[in-house]
Amino acid sequence: MLKSTVKKYCSEGSKVNQVVVAVMMVLPVFSYGTAIGWLSPMGPRLMSEETPAAAPVHADVISWMASVPYLVGTPAVFLFGFIVDNYGRKKALMLTSLSMAVCWGLKLYSTETWALITARAIIGLGVSGSYVVTPLYIKEISEDSIRGTLGSLVVLSQNLGNLVVYVLGEYLCYHAILWICLVIPLVHLLLFPAMPETPSYLLKSGKVEEARSALAWLRCRQSSDAAVDSELQLLLLELEQSNSGTPFTTIKTLVSDRNTFRAFRITMVITLARELCGCLAVLHFASLIFSKASGGWVLTANQQAVVLGAVQLVGSCTAFSLVERTGRKPLLGATCLVSGLALAALGAWFAASDGAHAWLPVLALCLCIYCDAAGLQPVPFVVMTEMFSFQFRGTVTSIVTAFACAIVSVELRVFQPLASSVGLYLIFWIFSVVCLISTVYIAFCVPETKKRTIEEIYAEFGGKEKEKDLEAHVTRL
Repeated sequence: MLKSTVKKYCSEGSKVNQVVVAVMMVLPVFSYGTAIGWLSPMGPRLMSEETPAAAPVHADVISWMASVPYLVGTPAVFLFGFIVDNYGRKKALMLTSLSMAVCWGLKLYSTETWALITARAIIGLGVSGSYVVTPLYIKEISEDSIRGTLGSLVVLSQNLGNLVVYVLGEYLCYHAILWICLVIPLVHLLLFPAMPETPSYLLKSGKVEEARSALAWLRCRQSSDAAVDSELQLLLLELEQSNSGTPFTTIKTLVSDRNTFRAFRITMVITLARELCGCLAVLHFASLIFSKASGGWVLTANQQAVVLGAVQLVGSCTAFSLVERTGRKPLLGATCLVSGLALAALGAWFAASDGAHAWLPVLALCLCIYCDAAGLQPVPFVVMTEMFSFQFRGTVTSIVTAFACAIVSVELRVFQPLASSVGLYLIFWIFSVVCLISTVYIAFCVPETKKRTIEEIYAEFGGKEKEKDLEAHVTRL
């Protein structure tokens, strides 16, 4: 019904169906964003005397609530990798929404420590599903001309979820927020069955005619259109090339093939930069950070966190509009550099700790979050999907997401204890150093992938022998 309604209003060759599917598929990521942002307003509330729990929740429990989604997400990534390859992108994404619905339902059921931590652990399925499935789905349903734009919707939807829950946390009661957040994955579970499976997966399953119909619908063309047939033949060729081995041989080739491994190494390094830029720590503990830096400000700590969420959303909109204009590499490098400088200034303000210039930490945090949303978060996902063929895409996405979850779980678990023992300034300086070193790496070692084939990207690798030495040197740093 939904597919036929959309088809009625799109012209031949239109991209509207691709946009509709992309918007529908990022609803679980939006739900994940609300789950991540939820801890910022609700953490202080749970620890306060007005707590909705039976007694104020201990700070250690809050730290575990922050880190446990990523502890669970690390192995869950491989579960979703298996589901994606064997049961399809569509079913994996619906499982993601189901897990988010269970998370919110459990929080509604109980405020006991076991329930809060278990509910947060279930978010690990949400983060794994969101970031394993969604980039693959977008890559496989979108045309080259809009792939970067649609890919930026992933982080845009997460950031919108952060902002929504920040605002809700300021004005609504604990249980009302949970009910609203529960509706989102339920809506997705209701509507998404009307969306198509990706043509690539349908071909892999031997459903050639279904793949043709799905591709024609996505491109707003007739199934008999020559353009549809041409694209289908390219997908069949790619599939034939990727069917040459088992998962073991895929991993072996990933490591042994020179160009593929270099692409994998680049993906891992920019993922490390993305996760250690400090954004997730700031989002989880925004109210805590602002409470330490809010001297002289009229807004409360949580209201300042709302401002931060709004800045993040603006940054995501910037990525949405610029990623196809500027290219991947310039946007990633520029935002990484500015973020590093902002974090250095933020660390310096906390080190001085005299309370003067109270506007500086707020400005620095906003600039850091803006840059993160505008480039550091969305671009690595786009680059990752554009540097690997169908054969490697699922495997690489699973490994990279597991790597990211492992880093973030440690980062969030130690953030609050470190902030209490050594001070926020040292943490922000560490984040700054990571960003600045990563900027150098991006400038010299990361290729531009915009509107380029995998063969063109790998040909560039082969023509830059000197850069390999520099890459190894920067990586050691």
